[in-house]
Amino acid sequence: MLCLRHCQRLTRLGPLNNTHRHPLRLAPGAWAAADLHSSRGSTEQHNHRSGGQQQYQWNHSATWRHALAGLLAGTGAVLAYGFYYSKTERAATSVGDPRGPLPVYTQDEVTKHRSVQDGGVWVTYKGGVYDITEFVAMHPGGDKILLAAGGAIEPFWSLYAVHNQEHVLEILEEYKVGELSAEDQRRQQKQQASTSDPYSGDPERHPALRVNSLKPFNAEPPPELLTDSYVTPTALFFKRNHLPVPAVDPHSYRLRVEGLPGGGVLSLSLDELKSRFPKHTITATLQCAGNRRSEMNLVKQVKGLNWGIAAISNATWSGARLSDVLRAAGYGPEVARWARHVQFEGLDRDITGTTYGASIPLSKAVSEEGDVLLAYEMNGADIPADHGYPVRAVVPGTVGARNVKWLGKVIVSSEESSSHWQQNDYKGFSPGTDWDTVDFSSAPAIQELPIQSAITTPAEGAVVDRSAQELTVRGYAWSGGGREVVRVDVSADGGKTWCVAQLIGGDPEAPPPLPGRAWGWKLWEATVPLPPRGAPRGGPEAPGGHMEIVCKAVDSSYNMQPDTVAPIWNLRGVLSNAWHRVTVTIREDEEEEDEEE
Repeated sequence: MLCLRHCQRLTRLGPLNNTHRHPLRLAPGAWAAADLHSSRGSTEQHNHRSGGQQQYQWNHSATWRHALAGLLAGTGAVLAYGFYYSKTERAATSVGDPRGPLPVYTQDEVTKHRSVQDGGVWVTYKGGVYDITEFVAMHPGGDKILLAAGGAIEPFWSLYAVHNQEHVLEILEEYKVGELSAEDQRRQQKQQASTSDPYSGDPERHPALRVNSLKPFNAEPPPELLTDSYVTPTALFFKRNHLPVPAVDPHSYRLRVEGLPGGGVLSLSLDELKSRFPKHTITATLQCAGNRRSEMNLVKQVKGLNWGIAAISNATWSGARLSDVLRAAGYGPEVARWARHVQFEGLDRDITGTTYGASIPLSKAVSEEGDVLLAYEMNGADIPADHGYPVRAVVPGTVGARNVKWLGKVIVSSEESSSHWQQNDYKGFSPGTDWDTVDFSSAPAIQELPIQSAITTPAEGAVVDRSAQELTVRGYAWSGGGREVVRVDVSADGGKTWCVAQLIGGDPEAPPPLPGRAWGWKLWEATVPLPPRGAPRGGPEAPGGHMEIVCKAVDSSYNMQPDTVAPIWNLRGVLSNAWHRVTVTIREDEEEEDEEE
């Protein structure tokens, strides 16, 4: 289906010179073809039809391109606004449905409408027939939408299930032009009943996980459980999937290693990967680029899954060094004369056959100090399905998006991966950049992540008794690129005064990590006193009776977290690493309250 990689083409479109503006009805093909990323946003959308020819324009300030980019990113928030706007317009202008009874069409008649040249692009949905020509005509990835042309849209929605929401269905209804014949409806229902849900093979997940989306599955553990142990239990490790979890047969699995242009090719079975190369083990933290995105949403709505503070976890990984495998395939030090990147392709794919992909710098891939693994074990056991069974890339110190799961191919190349997720996502932009002005080609793909920390306990809104007199605060801290966390500062008064937290690593008997190879996080804790009764603590968000707890971390390069979110806000909600703040309520003792009375 259409991926967000087409969105940059929207920025090259200009407003058409036409003064007629009407609300654009968003087409079902857009939802069927949308990428899996969650998106949020709002805009007005406009079109004009004249003399049988379709012309489209938009109010520039309403940022039609913003809406379409959001639509392609794959959530219903933009559609909800479109439905509200369209519904408001209809309420103001409509005096009833002028269509009257709709005609009945056979599936053969629908199938004939597969392009504009065929008289329009039609699809069916639950017995209805819909003409989506308007949207296809101006869609930058219209060729992908045509995969649904002339047929049922349900198979597409079973893959992109996030779009199967009430407001989306109501917008779809505006495109209805007829009914499918009863006989063809029965035939279609029978056919669809035999078609399995692409997510039906997904594994079971721990019920404690807080789900951000079911299809594809994305979830994070409760923060209070996240820091119970240095190594995150596998079942609680955050889940970030872009597509259905593929079922991979370990006996027929092959990992292909190749180079472009004209390099050697190596094909390895799972057993060969395990037996031919030394097993290497590291403890490394993985963090989603969107971790703490919810805090950016409080400043201004962004596009993406509404992650809290727990889209980060720490595990022990074992497997073959990528550098060893590349050498075995004939890619030694001399490869740097022409190659700059190593690309990864997963075995998870969308309905068009497009696989998830990403790439990392060659220097990281070939260096033994880079510790990049083709991992087949997680926390001492086979990597589970949700985390990439049977083999995944583990690129320590690098954003989770480059740690490709269900690894099928490794490519040594002079070019970055052309994947949507490398080129048109997981990039940071200025707070002043919006969907009207964004140019994804102008920003580098995120690799190493910045310094990060968060408070896992107490939770926001927690209540503590005055009689306790003090409060223990816990959390995590981590920095990308192998930079070790050297300090975490904690404040109990909104940042006015600070204390230094105790850092907690892994094995206390183990030597400290080598410089540039601190791949795992640090847990931390600090005990802070409760403020005196009646003393204002924190700031405007933490008046008397409350206290605002703040944490910030420092790494070995003395990188520090910014104090607020607004200056680092960006339209995709990535790289959210401002000071983390939690406000708790202090419950006064009953005896003191009685004395006051």
